[in-house]
Amino acid sequence: MTENIHQINGVDICSESFGNPNHPAILLIMGATCSMVYWDEEFCQQLADTGRYVIRYDNRDVGRSIAYEPGTSHYTVEDMADDAVGVLDAYGIDRAHIVGMSLGGMIGQIVAIKHPQRVATLTLIASSFYGSEDNKRNLPPMDERILAFHAKGATLDWSDEKAVADYMVSGSRMLCGSKHTFDEKRAYKQVTQEMKRANNLLSMFNHALLRGDDSYEGKEKEINVPVLVIHGTEDTILPYEHGLALAQEIPGARLLTLEGTGHEIHEEDWGQIIRAILTHTSVDRRDIK
Repeated sequence: MTENIHQINGVDICSESFGNPNHPAILLIMGATCSMVYWDEEFCQQLADTGRYVIRYDNRDVGRSIAYEPGTSHYTVEDMADDAVGVLDAYGIDRAHIVGMSLGGMIGQIVAIKHPQRVATLTLIASSFYGSEDNKRNLPPMDERILAFHAKGATLDWSDEKAVADYMVSGSRMLCGSKHTFDEKRAYKQVTQEMKRANNLLSMFNHALLRGDDSYEGKEKEINVPVLVIHGTEDTILPYEHGLALAQEIPGARLLTLEGTGHEIHEEDWGQIIRAILTHTSVDRRDIK
């Protein structure tokens, strides 16, 4: 496992791979404000051990990929989808199975709509629609407790590494569903990696400036690859109804419900998630009549 920096769409994008490059490729796309370290190395290796070539990467403004001045907006979610395709190009991969978490799932949807020839299957974990924010689905919003917690970040001393680590771990704790015990040790490991790797840690908040795009509203119905939706019933960021709506509106989509799981890929769910992805990625749209 070696991290690589690629020039993609004129910017630096950092990635890492696991497994045999001759195996079917899975591209993992993480959600907002989080670098690729939130796809745990152990999770990636277990997924690779099923006979898959697994690639994770840092989106813009997180990890070792390009970081813009905090508080600025230089790109769209569509640009991030083009970055994902650029990662496939960098590895010489024509078609891959796309697995996206939260915002990563929205990026994956755009890849499937805009670059359908590059997508074998799509898996959406704890995700929602990418389109107009003023839609008529009346889906429940983020839990107000999450918004109140993150508002405290404005008063945090970001030069105090311990305070920052404690704050970020506390944020992760709020995403854990009642079925699971929050793994504080794992969370501190991820946060420590995040802080050490980031070109500019505060740049992650630029993701909050990303907005929906009216031109993509309703286009999820055009997705023509096998789609698996994985969603926890206690998701406080994108409540379970978002996953239900995705499964209902994307043609042929299947839903895997994780009872008592929050907005997380908890280690206790890894086995079920990996088995589901293995089964799902054994299907190729070219085999579907």
